[in-house]
Amino acid sequence: MKSVARAFLGVAAAVTLAAAGGCGATADKGGDGADGGPVAGLRLMVPNSPGGGYDTTARSIAKIMEDDRIASGVEVFNLSGAGGTVGLQRTVNEKGNGKLAMQMGLGVVGASYTQKSPAKLTETTPLAKVIEEPGAIVVAKDSPYQTITDLVTAWKADPRKLAVGGGSSPGGPDHLLPMQLAQAVGIDARQVSYVSYDGGGELLPAVLGGKIAFGASGVGEFLDQVEAGQVRVLAVTSEKRIDAVSAVPTLKESGVDLVFTNWRGIVAPPGISDTDKQTWIDVLTRMHGTDAWKAELAKHGWTDAFVTGDQFATFLTAQDKAVADILTGLGLA
Repeated sequence: MKSVARAFLGVAAAVTLAAAGGCGATADKGGDGADGGPVAGLRLMVPNSPGGGYDTTARSIAKIMEDDRIASGVEVFNLSGAGGTVGLQRTVNEKGNGKLAMQMGLGVVGASYTQKSPAKLTETTPLAKVIEEPGAIVVAKDSPYQTITDLVTAWKADPRKLAVGGGSSPGGPDHLLPMQLAQAVGIDARQVSYVSYDGGGELLPAVLGGKIAFGASGVGEFLDQVEAGQVRVLAVTSEKRIDAVSAVPTLKESGVDLVFTNWRGIVAPPGISDTDKQTWIDVLTRMHGTDAWKAELAKHGWTDAFVTGDQFATFLTAQDKAVADILTGLGLA
């Protein structure tokens, strides 16, 4: 299973390199009319609970659009359930609605298969991939595990006893990460006790309350709690250390040969007009160019991975196939 993350990274890298010469549309206009004012009436759905990575990303985007007068009255709302596939079904059902978009990512791709969703991401209109994010292995402040080595030693001794939680359904990034970590340290992934939560907003209380031995999710899910001293990050899954938690070693530094990266993007319902599609791409491109967005990337430990339109569509199609193939091999799809 260790090859799973590298397969994702390979696809991501290929698309990112292909995008180096241009990152999609570069709109200079406000997009709502001839006056070039801010776009009005946009709605951004978050397909899991408040407080998670999708929610944080969507609300950061909406706030910057408002503050920089790129769009006005942007509504962010949550529609959680079934690993994001309730929101996915709503998006597909809203065919032709050019004012609606959905925040999503690798987790929704996996859930669309493990949850046997009738709706698929390949039916949506891809707008933009916005970030990539390394994972983190975290424990509560009073956990007996001070280092990733401490945790791995205890985990190997009794894999079924030490439950790991993640903010995604089986097949999502928070599930794939501990499965691959287990494989990398010599644990049979079939013995791993994985507890699924609907986003980081539900995962965090489980970590803090000791309901699970450790959590696996995106770095940005835990930064506020790290700063407050409530949780400890034992390792990050990036190739290099993350500025936001610069004292935390990577898995590779800790002797575990694993690198894993998640990603997030935005899609719209099928059948929207070319004008509406371009309006979304324009406002997202303008948002991406702001100093406020650069500050958000640094604040949350996110990596800029912005591509739009056809480039994102190519990436999404490749990711959908890769995830489907992997989950089929694991008997989860």
